[in-house]
Amino acid sequence: MAENNVNYSEDSIRSLDWKEHIRLRPGMYIGKLGDGSAYDDGIYVLLKEIMDNSIDEFVMGAGRTIEVNITEHKVTVRDYGRGIPLGKVIDCVSKINTGGKYDSKAFQKSVGLNGVGTKAVNALSASFTVQSYRDGRTKIAEFAKGEIIRDESEKDTTQRNGTAISFVPDDSIFRNYRFIPEFIENMIWNYVFLNSGLTINFNGQKYFSEKGLHDLLTKNTDTETIRYPIIHLKGEDIEVAMTHGQQYGEEYYSFVNGQHTTQGGTHQAAFREAVVRTVRDFYKKEFDAADIRASIVAAIAIKVQEPVFESQTKTKLGSQNVGPEGPTVRTLINDFLKKELDDYLHKNQATADALLKRILQSERERKDIAGIKKLANERAKKASLHNRKLRDCKIHFEDNHERKQDTTLFITEGDSASGSITKSRDVMTQAVFSLKGKPLNCFGLTKKVVYENEEFNLLQHALNIEDGLDGLRYNNIVIATDADVDGMHIRLLMMTFFLQFFPDLVKAGHVSILQTPLFRVRNKKETIYCYNEEEKQRAMAKLGAKPEITRFKGLGEISPDEFGLFIGKDIRLEPVILKDANIHSLLEYFMGKNTPVRQQHIVGNLRIEKDDAQLAASVETVEETVAA
Repeated sequence: MAENNVNYSEDSIRSLDWKEHIRLRPGMYIGKLGDGSAYDDGIYVLLKEIMDNSIDEFVMGAGRTIEVNITEHKVTVRDYGRGIPLGKVIDCVSKINTGGKYDSKAFQKSVGLNGVGTKAVNALSASFTVQSYRDGRTKIAEFAKGEIIRDESEKDTTQRNGTAISFVPDDSIFRNYRFIPEFIENMIWNYVFLNSGLTINFNGQKYFSEKGLHDLLTKNTDTETIRYPIIHLKGEDIEVAMTHGQQYGEEYYSFVNGQHTTQGGTHQAAFREAVVRTVRDFYKKEFDAADIRASIVAAIAIKVQEPVFESQTKTKLGSQNVGPEGPTVRTLINDFLKKELDDYLHKNQATADALLKRILQSERERKDIAGIKKLANERAKKASLHNRKLRDCKIHFEDNHERKQDTTLFITEGDSASGSITKSRDVMTQAVFSLKGKPLNCFGLTKKVVYENEEFNLLQHALNIEDGLDGLRYNNIVIATDADVDGMHIRLLMMTFFLQFFPDLVKAGHVSILQTPLFRVRNKKETIYCYNEEEKQRAMAKLGAKPEITRFKGLGEISPDEFGLFIGKDIRLEPVILKDANIHSLLEYFMGKNTPVRQQHIVGNLRIEKDDAQLAASVETVEETVAA
């Protein structure tokens, strides 16, 4: 038996400095890397780490405006706070565990507590510049991948106090990255909703909020379908806004010390429990918890001392206590709602009546589908053992709650496309669900159809989202269809299904469209895959001398060996981003029976490409199939 320790000596032990460790294990500091196609990709975490410091200055009463400018790859953030003490400018961005937030008196309820965030941005940036303005003097320093390359002496300035930081993410770590403006706008809106009086200027656009979480719900909710005016309650360390709508599921926006906890945590769980308890006590009836929370849209923000998050990216709160000597998070939220929500309902009878009506409606709907739901679940349970539509993976998103791993479900059309993906996928983390033809247009239908339609029911069970997103098995749901009219129609039908019955899945950023190459351009020495006409022209110019050009019209035309190149580390995804809160109007326009209006829009905006002139003749086909 060979000895395993023969080469294990003092020379085997290596200590990494802070830059090397961050660059070697970036996931420990910023979560997943990504290319910017998901809202929680690393490039947005880098921006957030810098923004959090500027927000903390505002919270401390220094600086009411923050300037954010983002070009294709460069980010610049300028605040008007107190400015980093000039003698510590370099230390604050390049020495781990150096910062001003360890003294709880200075930053009692700050997000960035561990002195790591800005250093991680520095280490993971190809270029990083920091400049502090303080009492008529300024200091600037520049770094590359965490290494200092310019250290200028202090000099006089006429600029207002504050700090300016610019960085360019390192494209050797964030491959093919791009900033999606909608994700940044959403982040900035959350900052101003949580900090009344703060103004953020993003690329010349002004963002400001007067009513805090009330404004958040107004922006993110279809106000035409809410059942009663938004309830807005504020306390010293807690703020709550809530209403009920017409949509399926529950929707929550939760925050701790200004941090958007997208995965919830103890505060969100406590809020869900407290709403049920308060409502039952108010109406003096033991309603089912699911009926009380059905169609709820709510936001909760709390402030705690020394919050404990479950990862460096701070997306889930683990803290049980508000402070070292304060109440538990659960007690704080329960006591607050027990008094404030109960008082509000007593003072606003119309709202109390509307809430009761919504609960009773949910109760009727639940009982109405109870029978079909039971039968459908029994069928799905039997089918799960031999589900021919699902080629599952071995690891699932909900398997490890402490450190969830990204998993993907590709939704494909037909056996041809699913066959190519199945043969080239990562069997550990990538699953495939194969559709049989075009799914049903479910716009305007009730959730009963999810149980009556075998394909929808099997998909619902594959995702494990029947009772909400807590048990979601795949956090990346990727619609993979052909690049033709039929493929586009299937995309629309699947997006309609998710928006109609599981809108929180889309709003949470879990649904994307797979981008596959339209062209393969090659000669005997090199092959280049192109995703659009511009890339094809560049590839032709590079290869020269009449290269061979292949146009991919269906996923089944791409061989499994080639497909593996497009669903691995270089996968290109187009996120489904919901810009309009009015989902009903959106679906009615695209998927309803207003065919002449929609056809007029398509004809008026039709663009005919040289290689695809036949698309013009497909408009009528699209209209007929969409209306079907």
